Amino acid sequence: MSAPIGIIGGTALAQLAGVHTPTDPTTPNTDYGPASGPLVLGEFTDRKVCFMMRHGPGHRLAPHMINYRANIRALADAGCRQVIAIAAVGGITEGMTSGRIVVPHQIVDYSWGRAHTFYDDPARGGLDHIDFTDPYAPTLRQALIGAADKLGFDPAVQAVHGVTQGPRLETAAEIDRMERDGCDIVGMTGMPEAALAREAGLDYACAAVVVNKAAGRTGGLAIHTEIEATLAQGMIDIEALLEAVVPDV
Repeated sequence: MSAPIGIIGGTALAQLAGVHTPTDPTTPNTDYGPASGPLVLGEFTDRKVCFMMRHGPGHRLAPHMINYRANIRALADAGCRQVIAIAAVGGITEGMTSGRIVVPHQIVDYSWGRAHTFYDDPARGGLDHIDFTDPYAPTLRQALIGAADKLGFDPAVQAVHGVTQGPRLETAAEIDRMERDGCDIVGMTGMPEAALAREAGLDYACAAVVVNKAAGRTGGLAIHTEIEATLAQGMIDIEALLEAVVPDV
């Protein structure tokens, strides 16, 4: 029997329509504390999936308060070997227009103070300096790209994901710096999630939707207005992408 596919829901994807759950979801309690919220185990497009909302019920957890270690450990303990992470991001470079689906290929981490490794307690044993040259699993990335192409989404497939601390949005000068650093999109939750997944031996890839132009690039629309105008349709597209990719993973 195939392993379940882990799906981590981001902003506005609080549930995954079409998941048939034989049992009531419960919040896992791991060696690293409780996960963000209930782990929904069920069937989606005739495949076993484990769905988790990273911000918790009611979108209550700020990015820096998320227990990323517990979330990744819970998915691994549930038998997942592949994880698709959903994210709502801001667009920095010209091609990252509102509503566009992005499958990033690299990360620049600007976050700080987050528990970012499973190897910080010698009592747990072992140490591994993971190879993080390519932070996203190539096969899983290609599956997402292929599904997005089939749906006619014109996904951005070469994009550097800059991860900031939050929960505030960035200044225009910070976004200018990120563009100089090579970042194409900006979000607040991509790290340490991706690195922890690598430490846990999970294939991990991100499917992001651009919901606004980043600070200083708003084009006349207030950022929050643009987010609200884009987010609903963006998550419809993300659910369609998941429906297309999950059977082929």
